[in-house]
Amino acid sequence: MLKLLKIIKKVGDVTVKYPFKPLDLPQGFRGKPHYEADQCIACAACTTACPANALTMETNTKSGKRVWQLFVGRCIFCGRCEEVCPTRALVLSQDFELAVTNKEDLYERATFDLTACQVCGKYFAPQKEIDYTMALLVHAGLTVEEVEARREQFETCPDCKRRQNIVSKSNIDLGMHVEAGVNHDRQQ
Repeated sequence: MLKLLKIIKKVGDVTVKYPFKPLDLPQGFRGKPHYEADQCIACAACTTACPANALTMETNTKSGKRVWQLFVGRCIFCGRCEEVCPTRALVLSQDFELAVTNKEDLYERATFDLTACQVCGKYFAPQKEIDYTMALLVHAGLTVEEVEARREQFETCPDCKRRQNIVSKSNIDLGMHVEAGVNHDRQQ
């Protein structure tokens, strides 16, 4: 017995004094996602990538609002949201102490304004996402004036863009092209 006590004394403590002393976490530890709403463009990439459905986004086209929400109670700390976020608005922190007394404290929310289509007035996309796209074009080499000249195009909903690009049937004469194709096939 005395020999065993000597061995234990030589080895020392093998556990950590965690609640009474801070825990040293390794580099790359994945804890609670830290969210910066100012950096977020509300693109919904994180909500699509989240396998646990801890991230959700609801769009209300009548009021022109998009609500982003994180429920930490469902989060599995996989890091997919951090990987897909184009603006690094979501990064995994080293915060792992998530006990709360009120369930509402496990939710984090942010609300974004949607842009109204310049043609029909229907809300369709977050203004921050459109501004981010335009900033990327400037970063890619276009001048600010060239990008601003396209603002109306960016602020037009997909339905109106489709309607603008549809060509009237009366302007298309397919008969000539079809007959030329049939004659071309017969010659071979």
